[in-house]
Amino acid sequence: MIDLAAYAGLFAAAFIAATIFPMQSEAILVGLLLSGNYSVPALIAVASIGNTLGAAVNWLLGRGIERFRERRWFPANPRQLERAERWYRKYGKWSLLLAWLPVGGDALTVIAGVLKEPLWSFLLLVFIGKLARYLVVAFATAGLI
Repeated sequence: MIDLAAYAGLFAAAFIAATIFPMQSEAILVGLLLSGNYSVPALIAVASIGNTLGAAVNWLLGRGIERFRERRWFPANPRQLERAERWYRKYGKWSLLLAWLPVGGDALTVIAGVLKEPLWSFLLLVFIGKLARYLVVAFATAGLI
């Protein structure tokens, strides 16, 4: 039962960390890795899947937020949104490989939704980037890099 709770906690932390809410999942992953009580591949998979699904929430927000663009409370002015859209169009869907970045990664996932990036390519590219990040964290924790 404790194993399931640890994996569920890691999943929840990774999920929340990928949304617009501030949270760090790497510390939890490192703690679980250092305990030596859990499967390393399972921890990496759980964190990667949770973080990717959290990013999908941002994609969904991006898909729906466009209708509120003209509202006074909208968090970005038209110029800022245009600049972000121009940047995404310039670098395209491949920029989603950087969705793991602590600064700007969440914005990339929202803009991908605004610009109607297909969900399948969004999930694939975001997952690859997030998996790579968690692999680096795991290898660094093990002292392999």
